[in-house]
Amino acid sequence: MERKMGVAILGTGDVSGEHIKAFQANPHTEVRAILSRDRARAEAKARDYGLTDCRAYTDLDELLKSADIHIASVCTPHHLHVEQGIACAQAGKHVVVEKPVALDLAGLRQLESAIAAAGVRSVVCFVLRWNPLFETIRAILADGTIGDVFYGEVDYLHGIGKGLHLYPWLRQKAYGGSALLTAGCHAVDALRWFVQQEAVEVFGYSNWSRGNPLDYEYEPNNVLLVRFANGAMGKVATSIEYRAPYTFPIVLMGNQGTIRDNRLFTARWPGQTGWAAIPTILPDSGAVTHHPFVPQMNHFVDCILAGRESHCNVADTVKTHEICLAADLSAAEGRPVKLPLP
Repeated sequence: MERKMGVAILGTGDVSGEHIKAFQANPHTEVRAILSRDRARAEAKARDYGLTDCRAYTDLDELLKSADIHIASVCTPHHLHVEQGIACAQAGKHVVVEKPVALDLAGLRQLESAIAAAGVRSVVCFVLRWNPLFETIRAILADGTIGDVFYGEVDYLHGIGKGLHLYPWLRQKAYGGSALLTAGCHAVDALRWFVQQEAVEVFGYSNWSRGNPLDYEYEPNNVLLVRFANGAMGKVATSIEYRAPYTFPIVLMGNQGTIRDNRLFTARWPGQTGWAAIPTILPDSGAVTHHPFVPQMNHFVDCILAGRESHCNVADTVKTHEICLAADLSAAEGRPVKLPLP
């Protein structure tokens, strides 16, 4: 292998720039290609990030013929992730996929199978797994500071309406999918990441606000309840009609204590009379520029070099997506849905 691994960026939206910067920060990677429907946009993106030796493509098949490309980063609109992810895997490229990786169960299964058959590494951009608060919570849980978690609650509340003029396709079911798939899946994945159990049953509700002022084709507000294999319970609320600043609240209750965002109360600390605050970085912005892409990509490159799978690979995050799909099905049919999905 060459001294540096070549990276191709698929798509030229805002998040693609964060992928570019993350790979530029890694000493083992170099961005060598950008794909766009409009060659001029790909060329402009390369100039914006000082990529003087970066090639612009409008055809994915042509790009994937390049032997100097080892990693493909899929940053295109949601409905393209399955098709493009499969093509990249079948071409022998390691795959980074933005969330959601698929908008339906058939696509989810197809992408999972293609990645496994190709034997390439993958990582899904549930970047909050690398947020410092998340890493702190995981350390607290590993130490048993709050004991066994019996209830978890993680919400995604983000009024993205102001940005819909830039991404009008998010309103459309064929492209956005659902409130959970387009946004709330971050909270669903966080719940799984903290509880460390797999879901066995989901019940969901969803609605529009009166008049559907943002003209969504799908309900932009969702609440799901989930039961885990060990009996733990969870709840995720998602709203992309939210009329307030972005927030990502976390509550984890254990038999020895409780975590609320960056605050901790535990029976293991005798004499504690109030919440102990942990000074750390919270997921307090929904902007992609505030997401920890650099540690995520560093992790992925390390996985490739060491020949190991990421904890956030496609196979793992299929389970997160299944919860979202089950909750949407439950909301539509008014019944609990068992997991895993058939």
